[in-house]
Amino acid sequence: MEYPVYLIGYMGAGKTTAGRLLAQKLGWHFVDLDEAFKEIHGLSTADYIRTYGLEDFRHKEKYVVEDLADQVPFDNIIYATGGGYPCWEDNMDCLLELGTSIYLRWKPEHLAKRLSLTDLSERPILQGRTEEELLQFIAPQLKAREPFYSRAHHIYDVKICDEQSDERIAEDLFRLIRQRV
Repeated sequence: MEYPVYLIGYMGAGKTTAGRLLAQKLGWHFVDLDEAFKEIHGLSTADYIRTYGLEDFRHKEKYVVEDLADQVPFDNIIYATGGGYPCWEDNMDCLLELGTSIYLRWKPEHLAKRLSLTDLSERPILQGRTEEELLQFIAPQLKAREPFYSRAHHIYDVKICDEQSDERIAEDLFRLIRQRV
């Protein structure tokens, strides 16, 4: 397995939460690319998109990923990407070259349930939607993104949506990485 590791998947898939837990278990560093974006540009991704638009955000996001890959002096890092990052221009090719990518794949109905239980204020395109409306929104987006996400080096299918999902994901990915080291 080549390092660093990039976690990809739809918003709410657990890239950040499970990624932090995984990094702790491995004794590695963790970088949430949305947080890195905020540190560099001074706005959260949601605020940046509201202010400057999605296209400008995607261009800036690409540079954040590439700059971090060039500047960070060690490989033992878990990165959590933004949900749409792999689907923009040649970003998935970039991730495949930079390290190992792992797709956290959820069923749309489980993602809708999971997201409905969170604060959607930092997810402008989901704000105010019911669980059913979330499912109607997520299902076609996931289908459109699947060709990008499924190019990941590894696909981790999340089986159950419950309070332990992030811990289970982290534990399973820990075993995957340890088997490949």
